[in-house]
Amino acid sequence: MSVALVVTVALVMGVIFVNGWTDAPNAIATAVSTKVLKPNTAIGVAVVMNFAGALVMTLFNAQVAETISNIVSFEAQGQMDVAHIALAAALFSIVVWTVAAWYFGIPTSESHALIAGLTGSALALSGLDAVNGQEWIKVIVGLLLSTILGFGFGYLVTKLISFLFYDASRRKANKFFTWGQAVAAAANAFLHGAQDGQKFMGVFMLGLYYNGLVEKTGDGFVIPIWVMALCSLTMGIGTSVGGMRIIKSVGMDMVKLETYQGFCSDISTVICLFFASMFGIPVSTTHTKTTAIMGVGASKRISSVDWSIVKEMISAWVLTFPGCGLIAYVMAKVFVAIF
Repeated sequence: MSVALVVTVALVMGVIFVNGWTDAPNAIATAVSTKVLKPNTAIGVAVVMNFAGALVMTLFNAQVAETISNIVSFEAQGQMDVAHIALAAALFSIVVWTVAAWYFGIPTSESHALIAGLTGSALALSGLDAVNGQEWIKVIVGLLLSTILGFGFGYLVTKLISFLFYDASRRKANKFFTWGQAVAAAANAFLHGAQDGQKFMGVFMLGLYYNGLVEKTGDGFVIPIWVMALCSLTMGIGTSVGGMRIIKSVGMDMVKLETYQGFCSDISTVICLFFASMFGIPVSTTHTKTTAIMGVGASKRISSVDWSIVKEMISAWVLTFPGCGLIAYVMAKVFVAIF
């Protein structure tokens, strides 16, 4: 086994671990903030469901993984000998960016960091020829969908639930929403695994491909079961480390949620992530969840949302593409020069 392969696999596992550590807590944040689930219970649910989502969804539909593996081409100029080095630089930049975001408690999107890192590194190696414009369109579509639909569904679902349960007994309604949110939080974690697990499986396959261990066909890669299991397990372990900083930012600081509102935000997120996964559109689970929470808060009154927290999050999202992309670009130049 070559040193390059060991380094590439280690970095892929590091990125997946960091994703489970920093991004997965978004799926369970509202269930913790509304006290439907205790933090340790919620994290346990997230571990199991992230693992299941990454494994099961990939078996049935691996389109998200295919999109990510085709978004750039590190060998665009026939430089297969340094392609794995550029990929390693991209992964290194993602780890640096996401750990820094976690340290400051900002739920930045690992999905966008992944795309930015891959693109920046590929640009350093082969210029614009390395970027697949068709696949990048899916990224832009995903960005718009996760933002607009997350907020829109959060707002509309909350209005609908408020109307349907207007005359309902508060005790019975709260019991329904408590159970409903617990189930919805589990579904959120499952779909987080389905989305983000597949993204990193696509990168893992690129690492194997650039080291000559797998073949790429016109339909993309055939992802082996062992790759699905390894990536799913690593994400689950990362999630088990916890993520109370992110839970606090997303579920507690941004909007003060009642149980029914937590249910609405989780259901809204599930709807968006499910359809995006089925159509192979790589969306940000962080974007979707946080904008859904904003929509839920805004449905009551605009002042319910702490817009200073929102501004901080949006700033992190906006900075991710140029910031992580620039780090990847520089690191690719440095790695290629050194190795």
